[in-house]
Parts: sequence; C-alpha cells; structure tokens
Amino acid sequence: MHKQLSSLRKSLSSKLFLGSTYHILANKTICWFHRSEEITMAKSSELAIVELNNLLREKDGLNEIEAAKIEELIAELRPHPYQPAVQRIIDGFTHFKIHNFDKNPELYCKLANGQSPQYLVFACSDSRVSPSIILNFQPGEAFMVRNIANLVPPFNQIRYSEVGAIIEYAITALKVSNILVIGHSRCGGIKRLMSHPEDGSVPFDFIDDWMKIALPAKLKVLKEYEDYDFEEQCKFCEMESVNNSLANLRTYPYIESGINNKSIGLLMGGYYDFVSGEFKLWKYETHITKPVTIPSNH
Repeated sequence: MHKQLSSLRKSLSSKLFLGSTYHILANKTICWFHRSEEITMAKSSELAIVELNNLLREKDGLNEIEAAKIEELIAELRPHPYQPAVQRIIDGFTHFKIHNFDKNPELYCKLANGQSPQYLVFACSDSRVSPSIILNFQPGEAFMVRNIANLVPPFNQIRYSEVGAIIEYAITALKVSNILVIGHSRCGGIKRLMSHPEDGSVPFDFIDDWMKIALPAKLKVLKEYEDYDFEEQCKFCEMESVNNSLANLRTYPYIESGINNKSIGLLMGGYYDFVSGEFKLWKYETHITKPVTIPSNH
C-alpha cells in the first residue's frame, strides 16, 4: 500500500502544480498555468481524487497513517478558490489582455520600443481620482505622478528627491511638452491641512510634514475667504493648492528653461469635482487664467 501511494504521488507530481505560487502570464490567459495545461491538470486531479477515494474505501488494507496521508493528498488535489483580492487582479488583467492588449497590437508593439508622452500629470493618490479614467489617457500618453493631495514641492536637491527625479526625467529625457496638476473635490490631504491644529502637534509620521508644501495656499484661503465655512474653505484650498504647485514647478531649472525656449508649451491646472461630475481647466502663465468648466452634460 505504501508503495502504491508513493507511486501515485510521484505520478501526480509530474503532472500537477501542488504549490501555492500565483503566476500571471502575458500569453493566452492568466491563471495558475497555461489554459491547455489547466484542462489536463484538472482532469488528472479528478481522476486522482477518484482513485484515492477508492483506496480509502478499501480501509481493510490501510492503517491510520496511510489513511491520513490519502486524505491529505486528496485535500491538496481539490481545487481551491482564489481569495477575492487575488481574483480581482486576475479578472482585471484578463479583461485588459482581451479588450486592450490583444486588440491593439500596433500600439503595444510601438510602446515596447519606447515612450514619448505629451503630458506630465500630477494627481492625487485618492482612489476616486484616476487621470487615465477621468481624462481617458491611453498608454503612452501621460507620464503620471500620484501622491497625497497632488502636491509639487519647490526645487530642493536634498528633500523631495523622488518628485525632483520624476520632473527631471520627464523634461530632460522624455521631452514632455505639457504639464498638468489636477486637484479634486473632498481631498483628504487638504482637509487635514485646513484642520491642522495650531499647537504644533504632529500625530502623523509623514502626512503633516508633506502637507506643509501647500501651506501658502492655506494661508491665502484663510485670508481671502475667512467668512466662509470650513467645507467651502477646503474647496477653495483644493484649487489654490494646485496654483501653489504650478508656481513651485517653475522653481525647477529644467522647467524654467523649457518655458523660455518654448519646448514646454503649457502649464495647466485642473480640478475634478467627482460630486457634480465637472472638470475645470486653466493655464498658468505669469497669472492664473480664468478656468474653463467642462460640465457633466458636455
């Protein structure tokens, strides 16, 4: 009986993946293994489970240890459902592969050889604000930066090196010609900035220090809109913070040089209101131009 179990296990191990490593494959499908192999594996599993169950029914020839090993092997062979979080990723890639990648071979072949995006886009990390969704950017169109409250710090080679590296690469290597900073409604970062206690307490390890980048926007709003309620002040600050980031962009030598030699065409501010479904867009020059509102029924 022991030899029979060992032989069966060895035979199965050559045909089945019994581990729990996830594999995302770029060709044909996304699953634990190739689709053609999956069918073979599934059939092998079913046959093996039937044979093992037959062995269990013949308990006269089994001791407790052997029976336990058979039950353990059956458990290994039974298909296990993916965890919901894993299944969501699998379904998402499958949808992308079928409806995007496979239908646009020329685009993805071109992108495989390099990128030349027209836009450098700063947006918030907020899960409700995806530039690729709200502005319908396609792969290769926009070089994206996402952080808390869509902030651009002023040029500083010691602090904020990640943002500096992104800007430098986008302008000097990718030759991006248009820059857009997008703010949005009900921003948690701006709300934190506007409600930050004046006693100097810092309950967060990183957030409060990061939000100090937008402090000039807060001070301006408190001065110019002091009679407005807190929610309205936050909305004004969400937009004014965009202007503050646009001004900070001009402290980067690559951007200032690009503006002067006209390799950079536009510095733009945007504001996405996901409550009303509207998007405001304005230019930053030596002054802020009047926003153009793109309504929800446009």
